[in-house]
Amino acid sequence: MHAAIIVFPGSNCDRDLAVAFERAGAKVSMVWHKDTALPADVDIIGVPGGFSFGDYLRCGAIAANSPICRSVVQHAEKGGYVLGICNGFQVLTETGLLPGVLLRNANLKYICKPVDLKVETADSPFTAGYEAGQVVTVPIAHHDGNYFADSETLKRLHGEARVAFTYCDNPNGSQDDIAGVLSQNRRVMGMMPHPERMSEPLQGGTDGAAMFESLVGQLTEA
Repeated sequence: MHAAIIVFPGSNCDRDLAVAFERAGAKVSMVWHKDTALPADVDIIGVPGGFSFGDYLRCGAIAANSPICRSVVQHAEKGGYVLGICNGFQVLTETGLLPGVLLRNANLKYICKPVDLKVETADSPFTAGYEAGQVVTVPIAHHDGNYFADSETLKRLHGEARVAFTYCDNPNGSQDDIAGVLSQNRRVMGMMPHPERMSEPLQGGTDGAAMFESLVGQLTEA
């Protein structure tokens, strides 16, 4: 299984994400934002956390217009898999691959701490390593993680079981405690918490490892 990690100026979790995929058994390629094409045999794209382009304009907005993001969108439109974490989630909403937007945290402060998440669905390649209703601990590190969508979008997300994770104790004001959402075909997921930062014991826990192990296992079988 081959994962491509997109690297923007200001990315700071790209190597963490690469290591998490590698530990799960994936081959990993790092892809620079000015590249115009992905490696030919890529199965999944990882869009990492950080502060792409200094978070100028809107978080993820400039990155979403990078040359490589055209290929990311094409990959997803052809049924490919994409995982966006933190700033990567913001980028995916800016490209239109996921609905909603990430606003400034309700308390107007940057938040960096472990949080408890509830797994809302196990029916996706990203969450199949968990059980619905399971509570996992994963760190957050963001200033603009307040998920917002209009009422019709929220109704559709809940009705189609596309809310992947919710916060047990909402740290940022996200509507309906949403911490992560899935695309309609369930092959694109964005989440604000960082599973790659909780994927080996030295990081203080391994609750994030199941996501990468599940992805690698399922995509390798496919």
